Amino acid sequence: MTAVLQVALGDRSYDIHVGSGLLARAGELIRPLLPSPRVFVVTDDNIEGLHLETLKASLDAAGIENHGVVLPAGEQTKDFAHLESLLDAMLEARCERGTTLLAFGGGVIGDLTGFAASILLRGVPFIQIPTTLLSQVDSSVGGKTGINTRQGKNLVGSFYQPKLVLADIDVLSTLAPRDLRSGYAEVVKYGLIDDFAFFEWLEKNALALLLGNQEARQKAVLTSCAAKARIVAADERESGQRALLNLGHTFAHALEAEGGYGEALQHGEAVSIGMAMAFELSVRMGLCPRQDAERLEKHLRALGMPVDLPELPDGKSWNAKALLSHFAKDKKVKDGKVTFVLARGIGQSFLCRDVETPMVLSVLEDWVARK
Repeated sequence: MTAVLQVALGDRSYDIHVGSGLLARAGELIRPLLPSPRVFVVTDDNIEGLHLETLKASLDAAGIENHGVVLPAGEQTKDFAHLESLLDAMLEARCERGTTLLAFGGGVIGDLTGFAASILLRGVPFIQIPTTLLSQVDSSVGGKTGINTRQGKNLVGSFYQPKLVLADIDVLSTLAPRDLRSGYAEVVKYGLIDDFAFFEWLEKNALALLLGNQEARQKAVLTSCAAKARIVAADERESGQRALLNLGHTFAHALEAEGGYGEALQHGEAVSIGMAMAFELSVRMGLCPRQDAERLEKHLRALGMPVDLPELPDGKSWNAKALLSHFAKDKKVKDGKVTFVLARGIGQSFLCRDVETPMVLSVLEDWVARK
């Protein structure tokens, strides 16, 4: 069964399809939206061996000419060097303004391809076909595109909406357990922001979701996408409400930057830790009941989600002041102040710019000291 949601943005509105078997139908679903029957597929070397043949067969059957490029998997691909190589490949393939780019992969491929689409020939259409839980529930929807730099995560990018999102939950069965858990951090986030009933449902059903229950996966993806679509429609360019989607991300981006964007800490794992930190900060500021922060940690730990800091490679150690230094480079800094997403409880998140630096540092120091 397939469900269709809409991101309502006037003449830039687009549909999100969520269901089984969508990859085999991609050609017929994409074809009516193409300015010309030609696409350029961007994927990574993990997806290439698993799903690329199915996608290409579907495109061929719909009479869609297709070319593409395969990039290395991993967060380190989301940089200037790979953006340049991607743009070169598309120009060498003689992509025109009527050529549609297909982002076929996880969040890295989606963010990179979307950014490339926004600047190639001053803008070409693109479509998201997300293949990870994280990208299906979060990064493929909403039009945030970009790359990482030495200074921080997603500091160079653009708002550029796709023409369509196809979230085939069948492809989630090929994900490693670690990747599923990483994606789950972005699922539970929606419950923590403003949907306590969804959080309660996840407490009962998240394990089944991670173990492969298709019904639970479809409900989780649908609920998450519906929440994201509603927020994006109300605040496309993150001038207010949309910033709530960054719950845990201010901490997470600092953790990722300090960790070198390597395999020691995936994005969703950093978000999991970051959300626990955000709730702890909320408790220390007298905003959130201690039991809610403990309930969140208990839930994350029960699913094998990280709450404590992982070991770093090459003997490197976490340092609270070094982590704090990354906060000043966050995209949400305004007039020198960092905007935090805090919580009055589970399902009651809000934005706050009046957070004292010593309070943040104390949370970071305690996390670094945890064993």
